[in-house]
Amino acid sequence: MSLEAQVFQSQVLGWFDQHGRKDLPWQQPVTPYRVWVSEIMLQQTQVATVIPYFNRFMETFPDVESLASAALDEVLQHWAGLGYYARARNLHKAAKSILERGEFPNRLQDLTALPGIGLSTAGAILSIAFQQSAPILDGNVRRVFARFCGIEGWSGEAKINQRLWEISAFYTPKQRVADYTQAMMDLGATVCTRSKPFCLACPVAEFCLAKRDGKTAVLPTPKPSKKIPVKTSVFLLLQDNQQQILLEKRPPQGIWGGLWSLPEFADLASARAWCMENNFICRDETIFPVQRHTFSHYHLDYTPLLLFIDNPANRVMESDRQLWYNFNQIQTLALPAPVTRLLQDLHDNEE
Repeated sequence: MSLEAQVFQSQVLGWFDQHGRKDLPWQQPVTPYRVWVSEIMLQQTQVATVIPYFNRFMETFPDVESLASAALDEVLQHWAGLGYYARARNLHKAAKSILERGEFPNRLQDLTALPGIGLSTAGAILSIAFQQSAPILDGNVRRVFARFCGIEGWSGEAKINQRLWEISAFYTPKQRVADYTQAMMDLGATVCTRSKPFCLACPVAEFCLAKRDGKTAVLPTPKPSKKIPVKTSVFLLLQDNQQQILLEKRPPQGIWGGLWSLPEFADLASARAWCMENNFICRDETIFPVQRHTFSHYHLDYTPLLLFIDNPANRVMESDRQLWYNFNQIQTLALPAPVTRLLQDLHDNEE
């Protein structure tokens, strides 16, 4: 670490006073609950995307009590489109734990014991909401320190990760820690960006080893490349004579856990066979072009299959996990983004 902590802090805070973001929704007002929800939403999601979701979420769930008492379906509905749905499930589960506790935890070990809260998220909550000196190491801060200190090696490696945490702790101040924490996140998000960092605007550029050595384009070291596998699937759009679509609720865990989705099959033949087994009399069939949805660890190439049936629903669905919905009802459900797009396109074509 080539720069004294106090000098670094002074430079960063001075930049924040002039250029930092101070009007984000979760900053008005700052409460532990609002900071927590925003930090969970901001995991792997950009600020501009999060803001409208955060505002809608706060309208419905303004405090821990309202979130804890809500049905998971309602929470997932407000999360639909943000992705990484385990975040929403953990948020709901953690709210129940906080309510049982009787107060929002303000110690590191208590925060990290809650579902979905890691060290960096806990550090952000402690520093921003409770004014406690706690380091953070989200993606933006990792990038700033990897460049500033010239740290080579992928941060997913234990020794590199430990080194970056040590650097973050070293530079975290005792005073104005909330402003400093926000400043570091802002610096990474708006100046020390992934590509083409704006070094002329950086308050610590003159001490940055990556800038000195011409390595801003190669630091931080990217994750070793690995070919992302491709999975294939068929999404069944089963429409009855009342223009209702059959939806099913996915298991609580796993991809799109707890969301309503379309019945999914390995191939077209399996989808058709399932319809026959359940005595659905299909009138017309349309196979749409393959579409791709990318998750963090694989691509999903899915083929939408539209089947029209003449006979009305003629069986009791198991445990309410499969139900018929019209388009207006569908708009109130928590659906995966690609399913929402498919249903919207189908509705638009029918008008």
